[in-house]
Amino acid sequence: MGMSKSWSCFGYPLSIFFIVVNEFCERFSYYGMRALLILYFTNFIRWDDNLSTAIYHTFVALCYLTPILGALIADSWLGKFKTIMSLSIVYTIGQVVLSVSSITDLTDHNHDGTPDSLPVHVALSMIGLALIALGTGGIKPCVSAFGGDQFEEGQEKQRNRFFSIFYLAINAGSLLSTIITPMLRVQECGIHSKQACYPLAFGVPAALMAVSLMVFILGSGMYKKVQPQGNIMGKVVKCIGFAIKNRFRHRSKTFPKREHWLDWAKEKYDKRLISQIKMVTRVMFLYIPLPMFWALFDQQGSRWTLQATTMSGRIGTMEIQPDQMQTVNAILIVIMVPIFDAVLYPLIAKCGFNFTSLKKMTVGMFLASMAFVVAAIVQVEIDKTLPVFPNGNEVQIKVLNIGNNNMNISLPGEIVPLEPMSQTNGFLTFDGNKLTSINISSPGSPVTAVTDNFEQGQRHTLLVWAPSHYQVVNDGLNQKPEKGENGIRFVNTYNELITITMSGKVFANISSYNASKYQFFPSGTKGYTINSTEIPPQCQTNFNTPYLEFGSAYTYVIQKKNDGCPEVKTFEDIAANTVNMALQIPQYFLLTCGEVVFSVTGLEFSYSQAPSNMKSVLQAGWLLTVAVGNIIVLIVAGAGQFSKQWAEYVLFAALLLVVCVIFAIMARFYTYINPAEIEAQFDEDEKKKSLEKSNPYFMSEANSQTQM
Repeated sequence: MGMSKSWSCFGYPLSIFFIVVNEFCERFSYYGMRALLILYFTNFIRWDDNLSTAIYHTFVALCYLTPILGALIADSWLGKFKTIMSLSIVYTIGQVVLSVSSITDLTDHNHDGTPDSLPVHVALSMIGLALIALGTGGIKPCVSAFGGDQFEEGQEKQRNRFFSIFYLAINAGSLLSTIITPMLRVQECGIHSKQACYPLAFGVPAALMAVSLMVFILGSGMYKKVQPQGNIMGKVVKCIGFAIKNRFRHRSKTFPKREHWLDWAKEKYDKRLISQIKMVTRVMFLYIPLPMFWALFDQQGSRWTLQATTMSGRIGTMEIQPDQMQTVNAILIVIMVPIFDAVLYPLIAKCGFNFTSLKKMTVGMFLASMAFVVAAIVQVEIDKTLPVFPNGNEVQIKVLNIGNNNMNISLPGEIVPLEPMSQTNGFLTFDGNKLTSINISSPGSPVTAVTDNFEQGQRHTLLVWAPSHYQVVNDGLNQKPEKGENGIRFVNTYNELITITMSGKVFANISSYNASKYQFFPSGTKGYTINSTEIPPQCQTNFNTPYLEFGSAYTYVIQKKNDGCPEVKTFEDIAANTVNMALQIPQYFLLTCGEVVFSVTGLEFSYSQAPSNMKSVLQAGWLLTVAVGNIIVLIVAGAGQFSKQWAEYVLFAALLLVVCVIFAIMARFYTYINPAEIEAQFDEDEKKKSLEKSNPYFMSEANSQTQM
């Protein structure tokens, strides 16, 4: 104990630096692994999107449920230090098993570059993930509480600052790993066949976890270690159970009421334990509304990223892909935490306003709710620019004349004249049940009826050429292309088959006067090559697309010039996104400010209001609110499919506002305590009692004095 005093630096215990570095490495390792997980599931194990997403969310939820386990082990059995150490070892093993599971050559006996028995890889990766969930979750509540333990009485200010630095380390770790890990994935490796290097990309987080463990053990001699006090959780549960039973037994009016329902346990349990449980239950009660904040916060990874896919990523000269917008949150945290800590809070204090922890958390909820109002406004702006897609029973038709004749198309309610190589102005929408007759004709030739059962809820392109020829193509694209990519398809007006290679993707064997399916490409200019037996050898067959932006779709018609060489005409099917992704920055800014005042404060509040033997348990309670928030998102997203996305944002904002008001009222009735003082008071009373036993005269004298 005496030793830990001497190791100090800038007024902080030196041991803190080991804990912060350990946390940084652990978060880097965790987020680096998590960033790859979905891609690993879909590209390596070859699960479909839905299964991958479900498993991914289950894993994330597990990581927030296992803290309960870690906290119990730490507070009642091993103590925080040994818990962090042993679970970090489990964690490192998990990371290693996961990276081994991604080595193709493990089961690839015929060296063709694909694993021969996937179940081996699936089993290994699931074992790895289970160990990781146990490790990361188990140490989470212990590391922050263990850090708090390093401070002496009277170092509250430094301790609060520590929770800020701790939170900063979390975000710096996640920020760096989301930037670096994707770079590793792009590397290629393999003994017999080269391919995306998952073992390296998973191996780096594993190595970092090992480093994190070393750093933690290095500081071992300096830590202040609080001893665990027997099975504390068992006692708590029994005591609460006894209080409820006892209260129920004495439910008739004849028994006098007691001040607090836990006071009904005092026949069997000592006052100290009861007062400690009161502290915990009062804080837990305050936590009931909090998951709503996390329910909004966790949507930046899902809903907000999807919103970004309908926006344009050109910011000045830079280009941002939609999934890179999430790093805005981590970047802002790294900037905002120091600003709030060093500038904003002192300013507020100077103005004489007492900005208590619970007030901060209320403000945080309000800011997050405003962020969703802003997201809704941005969504309305986006909706104005989005094309109209067909509803359930509607059919949309666009006519594209790919011949050399003028054509007349008669559709229900209108006649459209089309010149050669031109298309109708956008898609025309019809009620699928009333779509009666469509006829095509060209001057001086008979009318041809178009017979096709147009699929409802889909877009179709009607290709017409020569007096009576037509082809109906179901576009298969009734939403903006995913991930902000661009859809491209080709129409062949030659007589022979054409194959096109574009940027590594192949449009194989497009038949005469027909359209290929769409393939999708990220932004930029793409080169493509046209191959056909009908094209004379001297022709130019390499072409470049115009610059592709974000979220557009085009039809490229390959036309035969007089010399038999191909030329390409471009027709727009879906316009590129026009609303700039920079417009998402205000909502990220508001949400991040909300997170700084809510989350950092929550960690610190949970620590400061917990009795010394239940610090980890309350940290786990705090993390549990995150898990419940995740579950709320899964339920709401699954249950209510809003026709309008902005309406869903407004609903979430309104829900959080209501919760914010409820929380503010609950917070009014909460009185802050200093657990250390209360416990010291109990120690003193016990001393007095033992003195009283040994020296009855001494006490009675003291009593008579206090009565005067």
